Amino acid sequence: MRVTLKFSPENPSILKQQLLLWSQQFYEVVWLDSNDYKTNYGDIDAILAVDALTLLQTDYINAFQKLEEYQKTTNDWIFGYLSYDLKNDVEHLVSQNFDGLHFPELYFFQPKKIFILKGNILEVHYLQMVSDELQQDIQTITNTEIDQQVFQHEDSNKEHRPKIKLRIHKDEYHEKVNKLLGHIHRGDIYEANFCQEFYAENAEIDPFSTYTHLNAISKPPFATYMRLADKYILSASPERYIKKEGTTIISQPIKGTAKRVDDSVKDQEMAENLRKDEKERAENIMIVDLVRNDLSKTAIKGSVKVTELCKIYTFDQVHQMISTIMSEVAETQNPIEILKTTFPMGSMTGAPKISAMNITENLEETKRGIYSGAIGYFTPNNDFDFNVVIRSILYNSTEKYVSYSVGGAITAKSVPEKEYEECLIKAKAMREALES
Repeated sequence: MRVTLKFSPENPSILKQQLLLWSQQFYEVVWLDSNDYKTNYGDIDAILAVDALTLLQTDYINAFQKLEEYQKTTNDWIFGYLSYDLKNDVEHLVSQNFDGLHFPELYFFQPKKIFILKGNILEVHYLQMVSDELQQDIQTITNTEIDQQVFQHEDSNKEHRPKIKLRIHKDEYHEKVNKLLGHIHRGDIYEANFCQEFYAENAEIDPFSTYTHLNAISKPPFATYMRLADKYILSASPERYIKKEGTTIISQPIKGTAKRVDDSVKDQEMAENLRKDEKERAENIMIVDLVRNDLSKTAIKGSVKVTELCKIYTFDQVHQMISTIMSEVAETQNPIEILKTTFPMGSMTGAPKISAMNITENLEETKRGIYSGAIGYFTPNNDFDFNVVIRSILYNSTEKYVSYSVGGAITAKSVPEKEYEECLIKAKAMREALES
């Protein structure tokens, strides 16, 4: 049982900073921030969940079954992530590439304390066992003085910046994309999401300030700061994987990227060129068909609909082409089954899904882990909301290993040089956050 309190903060923007600063004392933290990005499918501005009462962490073997048992047993809010390598639980696949991060393949926890910000209303949900701390915590949080220098970012001493390396260098990237094009021309696949890692060893970063910088320069609608002991996920994701609200399911794959430019007229041209780009539209539509098929596995017959096709959304760093697919499910539908039958997100695999995952596994150099997976939460009434883990920095502070990966959709019309340039555009924000 939870004790719930609602109140109206004087300044929700300041409160968000106060909550995030206050959360740094805990070993288990999930912070989800929409950055005031108004969408048709979300009414929550930010959520903070801290301090695990119970938790589940496991490898991929029977992972979805374990998650189903945990979700039913807790019958409460749970927060966590699904790593990309849970594909091996869904299908007969493997993940044998190098892993420098060593995160659990699935991790969820039941927080003692939850804060949900909706507009100018803060909802606080405390487990009964810590309810006597609620009023004091609220007072501590709202009295926290914000040093704006914490949220501003000057260039630091270059000697302390992590030295970023490429797992796949440019010429090798071109060779691997050409191999993918060979598979496409033979008809093995139509599209593949091919990913590469940027990394640094012996790296010491401040996860909090790195996240606040990454978020400040990206301002995405699905930002995440997540800590589990010595492991951190700092995400500027613009993409929703899947949401369940009552009996309605919403999925919003991204395929198609164009960079932003300072000149407003040229910037609008970039967005318009993306909207008209036949290659980018083809990429997007292929994934829309894949997501429609995935949703149909749990949907009420005839309820799967595309409500937005190839719509252009603009973010601080890039323009993106996003589609929205919706379905209806029975009230008795098992929520974990919805995740299992749609995972991993089609925008991060390719089509056909299993063949694309097999081929990219053989060509990529790094185990994807959390990258290409999903972070989110379940509510006590079986609703859920998950992002796609892209545009994210992953850090193991014990092993001093920092990593960020980027990927791109390879289709028959792909040009290796242009695909490489698109990867660098996507990597720009993460590199900037780590270099300051």
